Amino acid sequence: MTARDFFYRPSGSLRAPWQWIGFIVVALAASRLAAAAVAPFALRVLSREAVVFWCLLAGLVLAHLVMVRVVDRGSWAPIGLARRQATPARLALGFAAGSLGILVPSGLLLLGHWLGDEPAVAPASWAHYALSLAAFFLPQSLAEELLSRGYLFASTRAAIGWPAALAITSVGFGLLHSFNPGASPQSVVIVMLAGGFLGGILLVTDSLYAAWMAHFAWNWSMAALLHATVSGLPSRPPDYRVVDSGPAWLTGGVWGPEGGAAAALSMVLCMTALVAWRRKSPRAAPFERIET
Repeated sequence: MTARDFFYRPSGSLRAPWQWIGFIVVALAASRLAAAAVAPFALRVLSREAVVFWCLLAGLVLAHLVMVRVVDRGSWAPIGLARRQATPARLALGFAAGSLGILVPSGLLLLGHWLGDEPAVAPASWAHYALSLAAFFLPQSLAEELLSRGYLFASTRAAIGWPAALAITSVGFGLLHSFNPGASPQSVVIVMLAGGFLGGILLVTDSLYAAWMAHFAWNWSMAALLHATVSGLPSRPPDYRVVDSGPAWLTGGVWGPEGGAAAALSMVLCMTALVAWRRKSPRAAPFERIET
């Protein structure tokens, strides 16, 4: 093996490990530069969490541009970010999967009195609260999708196949959330399952935009409609909040409804239905293709 063979495939493209390293280095450096440049000013009008995600998003967008266009000289289609992959139908499917995936099990838990509600007195209208959450969760969910199911997912998939890419990125997605308040082995495992759920939406729809909408809809529905804790992070909703009143293994406990067995079962059923529907399509299912 020559030195060139160590870094490059016979096709002339970088080997996957060097793609991963390059992507991570560019993303981290750009995110830090963005934070140094804008954080002192942005913190005057945005929360610390919002600034972190905006800076992370800036770094990830630049890393995608550098690796896809400059290093690989490729297209956006294998990443799921081509213009044709942002059709209204795909976006709507992702949004529906994400919102129904958490609202249906949470609704059943409310009916069974395993989730309850209590008054909340935060000085804000529901519309203002919902809009502010949308402004936060749109960049937050896009940043997490670009990190977990963007270039790293696509390069891993091209190198060793979609099952390995799905498994590796889902485990990483769960571990990234292990530092959140109230994290437990159960919540981390279920977030890994959520990574598989979102990765499955990417594969079924052949669109990272759809996975972004599913991620956004999941978080926004919990926070804006249920007024519940999201991934262990509480908020100050107006009017009411949904609280745990059943066994934590079922309801998610302090982590929020997404950390319980009800949400896990909902994701499995939703993904099973999506895969079954996609396999009946006259076109070949995207996850059965190998894209390079």
